[in-house]
Amino acid sequence: MFYSDDLIEEIRSRNDIVDVISSYVKLTKKGNTYFGLCPFHNEKSPSFSVTPSKQMYYCFGCGQGGNVFTFVMKYENMTFTDAVKFLADKAGISLPEQEYSPEEKKKADLKSQLLDIHKEAAMYFYRLLKSEKGQRAYEYLKGRGLSDETIKNFGLGYSSNYSDDLYKYIKSKGYSDEVLKESGLFTFSEKGVYDKFNNRVMFPIMDINNRVIGFGGRVMGDGKPKYLNSPETVLFDKSCNLYGMNIARGSRKDSFLMCEGYMDVIALHQAGFNNAVASLGTAHTPRQANLIKRYAKDVYLTFDSDNAGVMAALRAIPMLKASGLNVKVIDMRPHKDPDEFIKALGSEEYQKRIDNARNSFLYQIDKLRDSIDMSMPENKAKFYNDVAKKLLEFEDELERNVYIDAVSEEYMIPKDSLVKSISRMALTYEPQKNKYETASNEGEKKVEGKKIPKDDGVRAAQKTLITWLIDEPAIYKKISGIISEKDFVERPFNEVAVMLFEQLRSGNLNPASIINRFESEEEQSEVASLFNKGLLEGLSVSEKEKTLNDTVIMVKKNSIDYRNSTVTDIMELQNLVKEQNELLRIRISL
Repeated sequence: MFYSDDLIEEIRSRNDIVDVISSYVKLTKKGNTYFGLCPFHNEKSPSFSVTPSKQMYYCFGCGQGGNVFTFVMKYENMTFTDAVKFLADKAGISLPEQEYSPEEKKKADLKSQLLDIHKEAAMYFYRLLKSEKGQRAYEYLKGRGLSDETIKNFGLGYSSNYSDDLYKYIKSKGYSDEVLKESGLFTFSEKGVYDKFNNRVMFPIMDINNRVIGFGGRVMGDGKPKYLNSPETVLFDKSCNLYGMNIARGSRKDSFLMCEGYMDVIALHQAGFNNAVASLGTAHTPRQANLIKRYAKDVYLTFDSDNAGVMAALRAIPMLKASGLNVKVIDMRPHKDPDEFIKALGSEEYQKRIDNARNSFLYQIDKLRDSIDMSMPENKAKFYNDVAKKLLEFEDELERNVYIDAVSEEYMIPKDSLVKSISRMALTYEPQKNKYETASNEGEKKVEGKKIPKDDGVRAAQKTLITWLIDEPAIYKKISGIISEKDFVERPFNEVAVMLFEQLRSGNLNPASIINRFESEEEQSEVASLFNKGLLEGLSVSEKEKTLNDTVIMVKKNSIDYRNSTVTDIMELQNLVKEQNELLRIRISL
């Protein structure tokens, strides 16, 4: 269905971008802008900005940017139409009954078919588990202490040892090979079609709406890999889903238990801890952290007690904290994981471990100390300095002082010495930033695999002037007789300028609405970058005037040169010569 520009704008204006994004990302106000850690790439220092006056966001690290629609589309993996419906519902705005375009209908039909296929597959695996073919898998699950009720609640199943059982079954339901290829459940080759999962205990993976979107499979026997997950599909994105979240989100608890594997989640749920979740075979991601944040404020890491589990916890802590979550670590020792712990010591003892969970910062210090031979004076000094560096990560002075007291007391570090070390380091301390851009061929740079054209002086001038008009609309009157939208001759500057100048003439500046005119994610991010180009700060009035004049002249000269290369009319050529001569007389005062 086509939604009018007026309706789109009403929905956008009724959804303040700071309010919407802050429900996903922890934002901190700095001046007139909010900053946080980008949800679209991993970073340690905030480069993700949200500007209320522009109703836009922009990440200076990865280049993602746009308005509130762009953010929801990107974060929630929605189409524009879905984002409109989502935000309209959020704002209490009724939409006319939707009619899909042919392309949208095709995508919606595919997704619907894939959901049906996964549902059929889950039921097939479940029935097979209870059959003679699945006896070994069923006995395995019972041997792991799972009740029939738990097996049913999680929809556990079994994939046959035969290579194409599932394919034949799903094919008999009338689905085409074209659709089945998109499901991720089958391997198509010249030799035939084969089931992705064979001779495995099957764990259906569900989204928060209880829809099956993928599977995990644990091999029966010594086959490799031990655990196999569905590949990423239209339905399944490992980075933004968590196993067990469909149940955990309804637990009515203000915390989640973060595990490493399927069986840990299931064992905890069966033991009464229905707020347990796990990642899906990958390192924990900011999108998973932000998903948790929607439903809880505290996370308890209950990872394996081996070295791999410790390292996983140390990687997860800063990422989870960056999303605004309170993080603690549960000590599983002497047992390996929650499943073993529950079997050996029971639910009550596990609850005690939750109650006594270690503060995540102190846990990091514990592991730092464990990695150093403290009997050596030089190592002890290094430990003290490393602790001081960790304490510098606290931006809030009050919070830092609380931890200084705690660390000093627990690790017997003289407080005065610790404070002096922190003060000394603070003079040269710079938060570490991950590098997301690497040099490529001359004149190009790569950002997350994408090549970005070299930004020459003309392009930079056009960017600067557009940003300047957005930030200081009053200069429009000073340059309107010199520069028009026609002088921005390169895409997307020309398209942006047409809309921007129209808004400036009407006195209704609304940069966020301009983004709605661009369809692709790449274009929206590029336009957002135009509105978020850093302007020089701290300039005197005269320096600012010179910069403005130089910028206007460069844009105007480029426009004249461009039109001169294509002109065929003698009168137009004369006008260009006149404009060329007038360049020398441009004097813009602020």
